[in-house]
Amino acid sequence: MDKLTPEQRHKNMQAVKSKDSKIEVLLRQELWKRGLKYRKNVKTVFGHPDIAFIGKKIAVFCDSEFWHGYDWTKRKSDIKSNQEFWISKIERNMARDEEVNEYLTSHGWVVLRFWGKQIQKDAARCADIIEKEVNRNG
Repeated sequence: MDKLTPEQRHKNMQAVKSKDSKIEVLLRQELWKRGLKYRKNVKTVFGHPDIAFIGKKIAVFCDSEFWHGYDWTKRKSDIKSNQEFWISKIERNMARDEEVNEYLTSHGWVVLRFWGKQIQKDAARCADIIEKEVNRNG
């Protein structure tokens, strides 16, 4: 059973950002400090990457654990209310992530995905991985 009222849950869900989330901003700040030039929330690239290096064909996604199904086999049972809706939604997100990965990779893109916890714990390490890829493709 949900601990929040439907009104409280609605308010919480409305506050979830689809772009410029804390994890995206944190990673972008780290990349900017390094002088790496990127585009954000690129609608012209399949899958709309959070960060993209268009000329280098590198797409970066910042995935939050809940929405993208981190440790899904264990976390799935944590959902207590409206299970049918949420499980279906998250599993569709996970399938879409795979479709995006496959499409971009098959079209010559490098796809990098980071979990929100990875970014929060060590944004510099995530940026190291991106920077290495940018330099490798340069």
